[in-house]
Amino acid sequence: MSAHTLSRRGLALAAAAVLTAVCVLSATTRAHASGHAFSFDMVKAQAKALATKPYTPDSSPLPDFFKNMKYPAYYEIKSNLDNLLWRNERLPFALGFFHRGYLFPRKVAINVVQNGKYEEIPFSEDHFDYRKSQYPGGRLPKDMGYAGFVIYHAYEEGGRYKECMVFLGASYFRVKGEDQEYGVSARGLAIDTVEPQGEEFPVFREFWVEKPASDAKKLVIYALMDSQSVTGAYRFVLIPGLRPQVDVQSEVFVRKDIHKLGVAPLTSMYWYGENTGRFPKDPRYVDDFRPEVHDSDGLLMHTGAGEWIFRPLINPKRILGNAFSDNNPRGFGLMQRDHDFSHYQDLEALYHIRPSAWVEPGGGWGRGHVELVQIPTDAERYDNIVSYWVSDTPARKGDILHYDYSVTFAHDQIPGVPPAGRAINTFQMRGGMCGSDPCPDAVPGSHMFGIDFSGGILGDLPTKAPVKPDIWVSAGRIIKPVAIPNPYDHGWRVYFEVAPPEGDPRPIEMRVFLKRGDDILTETWSYVWMRD
Repeated sequence: MSAHTLSRRGLALAAAAVLTAVCVLSATTRAHASGHAFSFDMVKAQAKALATKPYTPDSSPLPDFFKNMKYPAYYEIKSNLDNLLWRNERLPFALGFFHRGYLFPRKVAINVVQNGKYEEIPFSEDHFDYRKSQYPGGRLPKDMGYAGFVIYHAYEEGGRYKECMVFLGASYFRVKGEDQEYGVSARGLAIDTVEPQGEEFPVFREFWVEKPASDAKKLVIYALMDSQSVTGAYRFVLIPGLRPQVDVQSEVFVRKDIHKLGVAPLTSMYWYGENTGRFPKDPRYVDDFRPEVHDSDGLLMHTGAGEWIFRPLINPKRILGNAFSDNNPRGFGLMQRDHDFSHYQDLEALYHIRPSAWVEPGGGWGRGHVELVQIPTDAERYDNIVSYWVSDTPARKGDILHYDYSVTFAHDQIPGVPPAGRAINTFQMRGGMCGSDPCPDAVPGSHMFGIDFSGGILGDLPTKAPVKPDIWVSAGRIIKPVAIPNPYDHGWRVYFEVAPPEGDPRPIEMRVFLKRGDDILTETWSYVWMRD
């Protein structure tokens, strides 16, 4: 893992602790006898039994050197790449481990499953390279445990191992493809995100990893979840590649009533982009040579009714939550659509090769909503974007919930997602301008928006095709709507202005799509003008 990735994840967890009343969660583990029988039903049974008992925080001891460690010292404890688990057997997958310490003091048990039996992996200093750290030396106990683990994959037979998946911190996991960099994160569950009582972060307290065969194309991981409100059994199937996919099965046992349970949560970062002001007098101005800084630039949804909706992200001045009601959603995800290096100019963070994450439910999830939470940030080191599914049926004590889904990570467009034209750029500025001067017919207080649509059949349409924008606003009136061909993006650009109602400072919601006669040519662009 890169320094940037670890720093972002660690500081994101720290930020969550500041923003919400985060509970200290547990990972009390126990040693298992070698050759213990294993099955997914066993993990489910453990989760069910655990739910009948009071939640117990982790009390595993940790030496002060690691307990008081700061980020620079933690980062200097490297994985020993010469001693990855299964490396010497040249299996298609290998495991490395994360040391306990810094923001990751919790002990996590990690087991290997082989031939229907499992055995816990004892702690060993041989899995780490301490040479650049300040660790004074001395043998650490075998029950020290790990903070998490990283999965490596050899994409070609006999090829070099490359990172492809990480489990570290609470129930977070990250995935990247062969030519990707880590970006958006997924996690097991989100509980009471940005609620007044404070967010609860369930943890994976124990893992079981199936030892792969010599020709394995997939890796199977099981996890036991625990928190004050839930326990759960999870099964992950990792399918690496250019567009890696993780298939998730979950059975969740509810310990107590939950106000808001977020399913298949995704977490990301958005500091600024092309929809952010680039002039010093603009309140959204950022003094940085990089044109854009973000892991994701929009929320995409495929509704149960078949509509595709894209919501560009913003960095609001106050916490902003939006709920998009649906029935049996077909998919949703945090997307990174812009993959042009010149739009980022970052040679270290490599935002242009960070993936989108697309969730597809398995089976019907019923009525509920996709929730998008956007939190103000003044730096790229904080994750400030969260999205997840919330059922209309509240989670009550004693409930057993089943959610199965897949998450695809891609830094190009996932085929058919969406099948028609898509919004690739969003611009905004003061309305009523003719160049750098006000137009004679300028409407005071108006705001101009520009959207570039590309893909589908848009690039094949003649320049005089009768393409029209269909625009809706929640308040105010629409001024000067127009759609014109954009040959540089092989699509069409929409311009329009919004004149807000006098004396009403509330945000204004907008929806735009392109049509030709009765034919809808694009997804629906959905946006909010915050007016602050």
